[in-house]
Amino acid sequence: MTARRSEPDRRSRLIDIALELVAEAGVAGTSHRKIAARAGVPLGSMTYHFNGMDELLFEAFSRFAETIIIRFEERLSAATTIDEAREAVIGLIHDDLPGQQAARDGVLAFELYTLAAREPRFRAITREWMRRSRVELERHFDPDTARQVDALIEGLWIHRSLDPEPLDRSITKDAIARITGGSTRQ
Repeated sequence: MTARRSEPDRRSRLIDIALELVAEAGVAGTSHRKIAARAGVPLGSMTYHFNGMDELLFEAFSRFAETIIIRFEERLSAATTIDEAREAVIGLIHDDLPGQQAARDGVLAFELYTLAAREPRFRAITREWMRRSRVELERHFDPDTARQVDALIEGLWIHRSLDPEPLDRSITKDAIARITGGSTRQ
């Protein structure tokens, strides 16, 4: 009898590999077979851990969104003044994601948005992401301003990940100042 290889974190590793492949080849270019090959596990391991690609993608995008949300929460919860909150938002856009990570996370976000546009189940991930982002922003800004700042962050993030020209920090700072000029929770 052959001893079965024990890998207690295999499911988690498969989710991470799925995110890598989606970032490289998109959802359409990602399959159980490709994930298993990259992970060096039998193809049957995929069906043991996941009921199908839909479940795997849901888990992967949930993990991705959670990492972004945590980064957002850490930055904004550290702010104690309106100026620190504005700087935290600038940091989210300019500092948190170095070049390659920004490109990877941008692709993953676009893939998630595409799924969410068509699939209500995936839309739940993006809605929770937006809800939690706004909760943090509303610690510093009124709800309408928080929604505007959230949209600015998303829009500038998209531009930053697609535009070959670096986004000028002063433009971001000016946009945030204009949106948040009279808005504060403090």
